[in-house]
Amino acid sequence: MQSLLKIEKLSVDFINNGVTTHALHNIFLEVAKGEIVAIVGESGSGKSVTSLAILQLLQAPPAIYKSGKIFFNDGENNIDLLQYSAKQMEAIRGNHIAMIFQEPMTSLNPVKTCGSQVAEAIMLHKKMTEEQAKQLTLALFEEVKLSNPSGLFKRYPHQLSGGQKQRVMIAIAMSCKPSLLICDEPTTALDVTVQKNILQLIKSLQQQNNMGVIFISHDFGVVAEIAGRIAVMYKGEIVEEGVCNDIIRHPKHPYTKALLACRPALHTKNERLPVVSDFFDKRGEPVNIYPAVENTKFNNVPNPRIPEYSPPALEVKNLKVFYPLKKTFLGKTISYTKAVDGVSFKVYKGETVGLVGESGCGKSTLGRSVLGLIKPTGGSILFNGNDISKLEGNAWKTLRKEMQMIFQDPYSSLNPRKTIGAAIAEPLKVHRLYKTEKQRKERVISLLEKTGLNAGYYNRYPHEFSGGQRQRIVIARALALEPSFIVCDESVSALDVSVQAQVLNLLNDLKKEFAFTAIFISHDLSVIRYMSDRILVMNKGIIEETGDAEQVYNHPQSAYTKQLIASMPKTVIG
Repeated sequence: MQSLLKIEKLSVDFINNGVTTHALHNIFLEVAKGEIVAIVGESGSGKSVTSLAILQLLQAPPAIYKSGKIFFNDGENNIDLLQYSAKQMEAIRGNHIAMIFQEPMTSLNPVKTCGSQVAEAIMLHKKMTEEQAKQLTLALFEEVKLSNPSGLFKRYPHQLSGGQKQRVMIAIAMSCKPSLLICDEPTTALDVTVQKNILQLIKSLQQQNNMGVIFISHDFGVVAEIAGRIAVMYKGEIVEEGVCNDIIRHPKHPYTKALLACRPALHTKNERLPVVSDFFDKRGEPVNIYPAVENTKFNNVPNPRIPEYSPPALEVKNLKVFYPLKKTFLGKTISYTKAVDGVSFKVYKGETVGLVGESGCGKSTLGRSVLGLIKPTGGSILFNGNDISKLEGNAWKTLRKEMQMIFQDPYSSLNPRKTIGAAIAEPLKVHRLYKTEKQRKERVISLLEKTGLNAGYYNRYPHEFSGGQRQRIVIARALALEPSFIVCDESVSALDVSVQAQVLNLLNDLKKEFAFTAIFISHDLSVIRYMSDRILVMNKGIIEETGDAEQVYNHPQSAYTKQLIASMPKTVIG
């Protein structure tokens, strides 16, 4: 096969305040025309730095290219991209090498319509009029299977779903028919059904255009769906490379084994998920995985046996949350979006009930309604026998000690101007717990340590932490008041699989210690099944199916649940 891209001995450092970080060390990677190569690794492994280096998108300084060459075949010549000037790279980016970024909302301009952004990319690289660019944009929208292309052309990014925004990004990337497409975590945090559709779309476009593709991910389950070859990155180095099936079935490096082993789908509820540290000793040397994992097994809080006469901790009766969709000239609402439409269920003390469904099904709205963050349109919510659906203001302040939420995005739920110590101590102050600042600080430090964080982090700010560390911070804050009921809203959806395993283990440990009742919301059925005693499957504002976690996961009854399970990435076993 003809070589399209060849990276030779690439090393990149970052220098900040005199401190040198070795981001990449002696990277060798080759991509042939018409081939999909996956780069797999955790955040910080160097996979995104590698992709940005190809397009010279690393800010220099602080980035320094210590050594290496990146050869690219543009159809006529084999050129070293690292020798190209900024002006020369403008002709390469988008035209010959395109990139789909992880988060489409931050990649798209919020003040421009989606159609104008695609047309802009076309006019930048091709000699086309505005009308010609518009027609090509509409054709691209059809090619990436966006319904109602002319309507979407006029819409802004915030008016589209996550899957639709990602398809717009793919349309931009494909607008000039590049010979190499770089996909940087394009399906992270997407629903499993949307994720499967996006993967199928990328593969279909790759085959139609005979493109080379570099697909970056932290999840072997996703990679197994699309890639022909895999390169595993760890601490800035490629530690293992080979044919996809060979790497998955016979991994050699302990880090590869760790990434394969930590997925919840491979484990039952009563065992601790293995994490990367289980595969290495304190010196960083590989260890025999089997004894390491056996020694870290634990028993979760057992599935509570609920007697029929036991009163539920939470009972939701015929809950409705409607949003006005269309109004008359005089302001009277004549149609609604029914986010939650007559939902009823019970949660018993000590239970973890999983709530699963695609984006837009109403699960987050339901979770927020339970905690009084969204006012219900109708129905009742009984907590410990008391109807809390009509509570206002200060009445909720008292109840906040008992009911807390762990939000999906820890960065946006933390105040960037407050230290994490102050953020965790804030609810203690509001509820006038502990008499002195010293006592509150001691309580905060205790919570940090319980969630696996260092006491020295007390005076640091949110931006100084990784995604997994920030998730631990918001868990510590939620537990500060020792609530009896917690709603976890997609609290691990955007984390690396290995970090996800750490956070899920932490939640199970804390559940055992604090004995709280929980609703665990996710779009990932494997995570829901691992964490939950019972599962509620939600679709279009209603509960489609409910039952024991293993029963629903292994023997689904509704067509929608079967579709969710069929859309999940393959279970890969190392």
